[in-house]
Amino acid sequence: MDKVNSSCLVIGYEEYIPDLQLPDENDRHVLAAAILAGATVIVTFNLSDFPRSALKPFSIRAFPPDAFLEALLRENPVRFLRGIKLHRSSMNNPPMSQDQYLQSLASQKLNKTAERLSIHKAVI
Repeated sequence: MDKVNSSCLVIGYEEYIPDLQLPDENDRHVLAAAILAGATVIVTFNLSDFPRSALKPFSIRAFPPDAFLEALLRENPVRFLRGIKLHRSSMNNPPMSQDQYLQSLASQKLNKTAERLSIHKAVI
């Protein structure tokens, strides 16, 4: 990702780690990087390791990927669909049909997103 956007790489977060409390100590670096970056959301399938009580003091919330993508689609459908179309077109080895792309999303536990996108299939 940092090849596309060099400012997305968070460095220098290590100093925050010792003061953070999470169920899995091995996830503290994620919260530390989010704090340093000024993030408001951590997107993860692993919600149990990012409890609301641990994130609230930093005004950060954890969302599962499917819910996060669905929120982005609701917030700005035109921009989201443009991004989805660009993403699908970048998958060219081998190319994916619209149906294959939606199946791929569903296989990655993005069922609601795939379902919502199926309504917009002509656009993606």
